[in-house]
Amino acid sequence: MRPFHAIASLGFAIAAASALPAQQPLAGARPNLLFVFSDDHAAHAISAYGSRINQTPHIDRIADEGALFRANFCGNALCGPSRATILTGLHSHANGFCRNGNVFDGGQPTFPKLLQAAGYQTAIVGKWHLESTPTGFDHWVVLPDQGQYYNPDFLTKAGRVRMPGHATDVTTQLALDWLERRDPAKPFVLMCQHKAPHRNWLPAPADLGAFRGRDLPEPATLFDAYDNRLPARAHTEMEIARHLTLHYDLMVPPTPAEAPTLADLDRAYGQQRARMDDAQRAAWDAAFAAEDEAFRRENPQGRERVRWMYQRYMKNYLRCVHGVDRSVGALLAWLDAHPDVKANTLVVYSSDQGFFLGEHGWYDKRWMDDECLRMPLVMRWPGRIAAGREVAQLTQNIDFAPTFLELAGVPTPRGVHGRSLVPLLAGEPPADWRDAIYYHYYESQATHRVPAMYGVRTASHKLVRYYEPGVDGWELFDLVRDPDELRSVADDPAYEGVRRELTAKLVALRTQYGDDTGELLPARFPQSAGVTRIVAVDGGYRLWANAPGGWAVRPQALGQRFEVTTTLRPLPGKPQQNGFVVLAAAGSADGSVGADPARWRAGIEFGAKQLVVLGPMGGKARWAGALPWDGQAAVALRIAVDLARRELVAEAAGVRVTAPLPTGFPGFAALGLGASNAETHFTEIAVR
Repeated sequence: MRPFHAIASLGFAIAAASALPAQQPLAGARPNLLFVFSDDHAAHAISAYGSRINQTPHIDRIADEGALFRANFCGNALCGPSRATILTGLHSHANGFCRNGNVFDGGQPTFPKLLQAAGYQTAIVGKWHLESTPTGFDHWVVLPDQGQYYNPDFLTKAGRVRMPGHATDVTTQLALDWLERRDPAKPFVLMCQHKAPHRNWLPAPADLGAFRGRDLPEPATLFDAYDNRLPARAHTEMEIARHLTLHYDLMVPPTPAEAPTLADLDRAYGQQRARMDDAQRAAWDAAFAAEDEAFRRENPQGRERVRWMYQRYMKNYLRCVHGVDRSVGALLAWLDAHPDVKANTLVVYSSDQGFFLGEHGWYDKRWMDDECLRMPLVMRWPGRIAAGREVAQLTQNIDFAPTFLELAGVPTPRGVHGRSLVPLLAGEPPADWRDAIYYHYYESQATHRVPAMYGVRTASHKLVRYYEPGVDGWELFDLVRDPDELRSVADDPAYEGVRRELTAKLVALRTQYGDDTGELLPARFPQSAGVTRIVAVDGGYRLWANAPGGWAVRPQALGQRFEVTTTLRPLPGKPQQNGFVVLAAAGSADGSVGADPARWRAGIEFGAKQLVVLGPMGGKARWAGALPWDGQAAVALRIAVDLARRELVAEAAGVRVTAPLPTGFPGFAALGLGASNAETHFTEIAVR
């Protein structure tokens, strides 16, 4: 195993082992591809990357017998978006999957689909998490949404099936079963994708004994105060101290007094237990009963309680990693037992992004911090990739698809953002290889409250732009002097030149990749959520909301009676569009926008051909009428509000929908536009 060194100190040097030539050519060799992919597995929880807290001998074996990528990063540190990027070779704005909850467009080119057309057998088992039905796969058995750890349900072409066992073990067995029954005359792609070690970290019974009897070392920043950085960091909802749940996340049984009052995620504790069979529950209880009893008896508080929570969280996380490593071992053992297959199989291990393992007091990901920006990536192909090779160049998940296609001799689609890693695997890095990577995270004002951002990372520095109204700021980190990213130097005069250079690089990358998302017209709409782009065009706005109920509003005095008009136009090729005028109730935050119950929407669902009014509480209150629409034309929308009569009336194409306003309703004080996972054109909003 090789010690981990900070990327900044590596520069662009290639380790001595990388000078060894590959024994046979790579491009066009049409290897089998065994792609093992986990969820939230941080590189610093892999011993090949120098982990201080665990050992992963089977993943290490891939690295020792092949190549390890030291500086591999994601473009959007979130589960679904990373998967969409790997399939397409495109950043999120181009493949359309910007945040969890989007629906992946399976009609676009993907590397499995292209390899399938070139004669490969293709299969995926395990976690999919892209909402749509998998395309480009001859065989698929996937978890619904996040899936469950114990006795999980799987979606198949024949329907939903519950399979006994632990998700990691079941997924591994599904992969082995497919390998046994595939057509041996054809090359294959097998994507074995694990739920583990995703939250809420329920290890398999076989791994419950790991890490007992000793404490794991704490990260130096476990009690970070978030000074000298973006103020929004202090408001992020992923602190071990304040946001990790005792019952759902840490599986401490609630007392009889606690049970009736469980809130939010903790209410799922019983459901997790109920999924286990008697033997599984008995194994779990035997593993944790004494530990839980000691916790209740000692009742630690303050920092000692945080330390206890860190130990429980990290040990269960690493136990889940242990299960994934065992899975890798089982798959490698199958290849060892089939040497003819092994000789022509590229084995890849990676994870969708990294994860905070207590650094900064956090769990989860999303930020552009290296703990979650970095993705592990190791590859092995006997006789083709030199053993012990290390790659220090900056690589990203956009590079996976073009790599697999070049190895198979299949042309990469025009416009793909990534570059093939084949020259790096061969020890022949191109002189014009990238000197910076691009990042864009969108899922703001949702789970964990991490602000939207885009940024650039080089070997030595990182510049991040937080662009949403209300957050609006920059961070700049010197990764050589400050590898833990504890002090932003964005406003330090000594770094003025560095900031100017990185800003130009950021603009160049956004232009190169064609990314104009993150432009939100804050001067016109100073509050927004779930919106990816607002462009002023054709006397109105083109708005892309990449979340259910995305909105952008401005404060505006609207009075007791008023009318609002605009015209909505769907964009060609996107029939499931929708668009809404958004009205926010008075008395909410900043006098304009508050919690979701304060917002009302009136608009058009083009896909359903309906005029709708959606009331508060996420649109659970709904009034609708069928809309006579030809599927193409723009539609004029009029909304009339009369507080004295306590009604909101929407009209379009001769259809009228009336929604009652509640007694004592305070009136509206903000106005704007919105959509739900759609991109729509609006004319300027008129009020009278």
